[in-house]
Amino acid sequence: MPRILDYGGREADRTVTVADIVALKGSGAQYAQVTAGSAEEEAAAEAAGIEMVVCLSQAVPAVRQGSQRVFVTAAIDFEGDVTIDELLGRALTALTNGADAVITARRLAVVERLAEEDIPVMGHLGFVPKKSTLYGGVRAIGKTADEATGLWRRFVALEDAGAFAVECEIIPARVMSEINRRTGLATISLGSGPDADVMFLFTSDICGESPRPPHHARAYADLGALYEQVRTERVRALTEFRADVATRRFPDITEVARIDDGELERFVAEVDGI
Repeated sequence: MPRILDYGGREADRTVTVADIVALKGSGAQYAQVTAGSAEEEAAAEAAGIEMVVCLSQAVPAVRQGSQRVFVTAAIDFEGDVTIDELLGRALTALTNGADAVITARRLAVVERLAEEDIPVMGHLGFVPKKSTLYGGVRAIGKTADEATGLWRRFVALEDAGAFAVECEIIPARVMSEINRRTGLATISLGSGPDADVMFLFTSDICGESPRPPHHARAYADLGALYEQVRTERVRALTEFRADVATRRFPDITEVARIDDGELERFVAEVDGI
């Protein structure tokens, strides 16, 4: 396991490094990536042998508490910061908090600025959910030759801007295969088929927590049903407690502290004499 100094200057063992991810190209090996929003989810990822997680930049401190080994990518979203310097500041904060890389779907100038500081930066191409209105809704990107060609040009531009990797979301599998053979970027497939360097799914989809899982997801558990059972049991228990309070069946003699009869008599006598 590689030993590094992170961007906060702390010694740490990491499951993989940026160099390892870059070296995946053409190797035939693949890593797995999932989402994490808490220390608990990060710890579960490590226990399962997952190499990489992605989280919102503001969640890095909490997520990193769950594992000092898993590779953490901080997502710089569309909220808050606007200028390139502000986005650079957010990236540096995420890195000093324990992230190993950042990912952004912001403009190429942002990627270039981050890369100028040797910040490991990933792009996001294909379907970008928060830009879905630009595509006319939730759909695959690259289903026509013209659209696929335009997508390829964006891959080239992203690589030229200095990104080392790219999340590829809902790109037709055969288009993704052709792109993967041609790009120097490490590719992370989210619903874009098997021909990529990293396979990515949301933890909530893997665990069966999503009420409307996407077409590309595969559930390996049904935590949603368990959570519903927990909610039902919680309401049942609270209802019974309220009923027992109303009928004075709670508490009973086994649920209260007791005092010896003699001590109680002495207490009453002393209080009455005051």
